[in-house]
Amino acid sequence: MSQDNLTSKQKDYAVFLPAISGFYGTFVGKQQVNNDYVDPARFPTGLTDMEQMNWLNDQKGLFPYKWSLYSGGHANLDLTKEDASENMVRKRDPNTVMLGDSGGFQIAKGLWEGDWKANSGCPKAQKKRAAVLTWLDTISNYGMGLDIPTWVIHDKKASDACQIKTLPEAVAATKYNNEYFMANRKGKNNGGAKFLNVLQGDNHTSADTWYDTMKEYCDPVKYPDTHFDGWGMGGQNMCDVDLILRRLVTMRYDNLLQEGKHDWMHFLGTSKLEWAVLLTVIQRSIRKYVNPAFTISFDCASPFLATANGQVYFENVFENNKKWSYRMAPSADDKKYSIDTRKWSDGVIADGIYPRWQDSPISDLLTMKDICIYKDGIPKLGLTVPFDATNPDHYDVLPDCNKNGKWGKTSWDSFSYALLMGHNVYLHLTAVQEANRRFDAGEHPRMMRSSGPGGEYFEDLIDRIFSAPDKQSALDIIEHYSSYWMEIVGTRGFKGKKAFNSNTFFSALCTIEGDTDTEPELSEDALTNLEDTQ
Repeated sequence: MSQDNLTSKQKDYAVFLPAISGFYGTFVGKQQVNNDYVDPARFPTGLTDMEQMNWLNDQKGLFPYKWSLYSGGHANLDLTKEDASENMVRKRDPNTVMLGDSGGFQIAKGLWEGDWKANSGCPKAQKKRAAVLTWLDTISNYGMGLDIPTWVIHDKKASDACQIKTLPEAVAATKYNNEYFMANRKGKNNGGAKFLNVLQGDNHTSADTWYDTMKEYCDPVKYPDTHFDGWGMGGQNMCDVDLILRRLVTMRYDNLLQEGKHDWMHFLGTSKLEWAVLLTVIQRSIRKYVNPAFTISFDCASPFLATANGQVYFENVFENNKKWSYRMAPSADDKKYSIDTRKWSDGVIADGIYPRWQDSPISDLLTMKDICIYKDGIPKLGLTVPFDATNPDHYDVLPDCNKNGKWGKTSWDSFSYALLMGHNVYLHLTAVQEANRRFDAGEHPRMMRSSGPGGEYFEDLIDRIFSAPDKQSALDIIEHYSSYWMEIVGTRGFKGKKAFNSNTFFSALCTIEGDTDTEPELSEDALTNLEDTQ
């Protein structure tokens, strides 16, 4: 088997973490303990083991890659019982790196029931709080603190669900969770996880308030044995370059980017391709001037969510001084392909489904019928009434049934989705790495150069900021280029200072990057319900 080892190609780039979907992980884990979970006859020629699709398996994976994120929001938190569907994470190679997301999103959406206000004494909330900490301490190298996202206070349904209705309540509840984690964590010296202090805020004012309140939990002087070990950037902090740079400069002079104490910073839900380069530039500058062990990571679930909505990556696009992106579009889904033995790449191009096709180690093994698995029925000839596609008596040969014994419109089964998810992950990973390689070769995405008279490059400005002799000099440089930061499109369609205004909320600006400029809003429900509908 030929491998494309993406771990060895990572170099000193900011680290992209595929946000593993439970749907995908189930196929990997259950096949480990039940070799017939996917019928061996269902595997495409050349794919003989689900472990080939497990990038955390550096021996068998088609494209080994040692980093990932997994969320407690869709995990089985009960570690006292075996659960094969969790094996991709629970029984991963110990040399891999896992960031565990705490599941604050589930609190905000009301999926984790309870009154989450500080000191509420709610038994449901406390039971979940304790379970999340134990889970993170067990499965993660780094775990996210259990934050209450600020957007919850602007969503009445969400705020009613978790009983958090104001910014002070969201801050106080997160502070309470942080203190519980600090008091009860296993400790990194005892085999436990390192923890990230999650920063929220939907404008500069609320983000500053959040940081000023939470920064003490990273303070090794105040908490020498239990302090948090890095930072999680949420809300405005993950998409506003102006705020990000101010925050990093402030952290530096607050002595909260220390080597060996605060070595990791994660940007939540970051999918825009250009930011893979932007974050690499920031990481390199921090390593050069502040902390040589500093790592920036970022995640998104787009490769999985896109597939759940029938969208498949077909190429990555790089053109100097223009937009860089991974492109996706609706895929082949027609029962006429159920007997089509053409190679997948040949079929989708010949039939005009995609203008071009970039293969992955998975798609390179596929034929059209490997994805479009369900056959259509053969109608009876000579019917004296109009053909009714739902009437079994109108067929000589019945259509294939899905696993629920029903006829569906799609030609895909559950494994079709898993195969294409693996393909999408590879295309996303290679896009991130190729973007950085091209940048190092002298190419730039458009947003990495100012449109002002000087046409300054982003990397030159970042170097000036972090080589400045003192805090005020660094902040002055950031302020001088404030108009340029506004040109940089944020990770969810957001631009710079729009959210300086306290009445302009991040949640109203969120769109997910994809296709060329935007991607349709994708729902986690599409993944959650996928197994039950195919």
